[in-house]
Amino acid sequence: MDANQIAQRRQVLYWRLLATMYGFTEQGANFERMSAEIVDELDLPQLILDPNISIENLLHRYPELEPDFTQPILPGSLEATCEPEQSENNPKAKIQNPKSEDTLRRALVFSKLLLNAFGPNTQSSVVTAQQYAQWLKDVSYLEKALGCPPGSLRGQKPGIGAGAGSGRGTAKDSGSGSGSGIGAGSGTGQGFTVTEEQLRATLKAMEGELIERMALREVLKDDQLASQLTPSMALVEQLLRDKANLSGNALKNAKHLIRQFIDELAEVLRLQVAQTISGKIDYSVPPKRVFRNLDLKRTIWKNLTNWSPEEQRLLVDRLYYQHTAKKKTPTRMIVVVDQSGSMVDAMVQCTILASIFAGLPNVDVHLLAFDTQVLDLTPWVDDPFEVLLRTQLGGGTYIYGALLVAAQKILEPRNTVLVLISDFYEGGSDQVLFDYIKSLKESDLHFIPVGAVTSSGYFSVNQWFRTRLKELGTPILTGSPKKLIQELKKVIVA
Repeated sequence: MDANQIAQRRQVLYWRLLATMYGFTEQGANFERMSAEIVDELDLPQLILDPNISIENLLHRYPELEPDFTQPILPGSLEATCEPEQSENNPKAKIQNPKSEDTLRRALVFSKLLLNAFGPNTQSSVVTAQQYAQWLKDVSYLEKALGCPPGSLRGQKPGIGAGAGSGRGTAKDSGSGSGSGIGAGSGTGQGFTVTEEQLRATLKAMEGELIERMALREVLKDDQLASQLTPSMALVEQLLRDKANLSGNALKNAKHLIRQFIDELAEVLRLQVAQTISGKIDYSVPPKRVFRNLDLKRTIWKNLTNWSPEEQRLLVDRLYYQHTAKKKTPTRMIVVVDQSGSMVDAMVQCTILASIFAGLPNVDVHLLAFDTQVLDLTPWVDDPFEVLLRTQLGGGTYIYGALLVAAQKILEPRNTVLVLISDFYEGGSDQVLFDYIKSLKESDLHFIPVGAVTSSGYFSVNQWFRTRLKELGTPILTGSPKKLIQELKKVIVA
């Protein structure tokens, strides 16, 4: 079999992969038939083309295939790299890959791995716990084939490490991402490259979608299966929505996953707060006259005129100390967060931020959650886990009513910052709400409107309020939590 025949057969396998993955089985009937012929040529079982059978079940029935699915696919192994056949006229020529069947065999295995990770098994409207467990195992085989640590493509471990990708592609080739990639195809204009970062992001997003369609309660009842869930914003949202229907072991596992996600996110946010919030030196307060505050350089400089050449020593008649006292302006921070379903990401992150700021000296934090009703969560502000368990996602939005409750907590407007997190789609009158916000600002209150605190993704904010608040000099914040932290820094002095 020459290089052209190998390339043609390999293209058939990949076209069949695409047709099956996107549900064009009828249109791709010819690719299906030709792929079956290739499988016969390679003396492999036809079951390897079945998109519904898991890789684990396939290997159970055909254990001789295990090396194909458990050994890493080496760079270039999906390429047919043959030189002209050796002959009398060309004695130096030789076949670089003497076993052409190996190239097709690896291509067939790779297409099976991709089909199980991204194909029909992931596209049903309802995902059972068994389907999710099968998908996790199938992805683990893909990770093995690409030389990745277990769970790394699903974001369970930091980084894949050098050499984790397979194929000839690089991040530079694709124009985005970082690290090596996986590539396939031969000839100019026929190849493609997927970076490790792109593959990881795709699988993580797919897992979130599977979780949304999954009978999550069934998974949470099983400790082993629940332990394989990767804490994510999508998972936390599902758990918060369904927490009223959980009990026993399922509730225990749900709480563990929520707390794990909160702790991981809190570490990141806590570091950002520590790097951003800093107090100002208060020079009106005399420095403490203790050794650790001694300003040695200034003391020497100021006493140089007292140098005694005869005694060869510096006579110090005055010591200078560093000012370490910081200004402490008592600040009350009132966080008013929309608990409707569209605001989960912002609610989680701002709840954690509120708990972090509550731990700073001289900061009095109050936390309110609202939909059409207002829930005062201030007693639990130090524990974002308890706060989230007490919220109830969904319902309408009545921002004006929430601000009326928040206003009752304002003692000194000049020393109060009010953070309002919402998409600003008001259930009442937009004009009445805007006029009230304007009156709060005119009282010297520090008002910070937040539309979305999230690391990525599209988010909708009422355009009318976006325009009016910008004209008022308080544009709605969206994007990274660091933006909100920087705004709070201007008001809060630790």
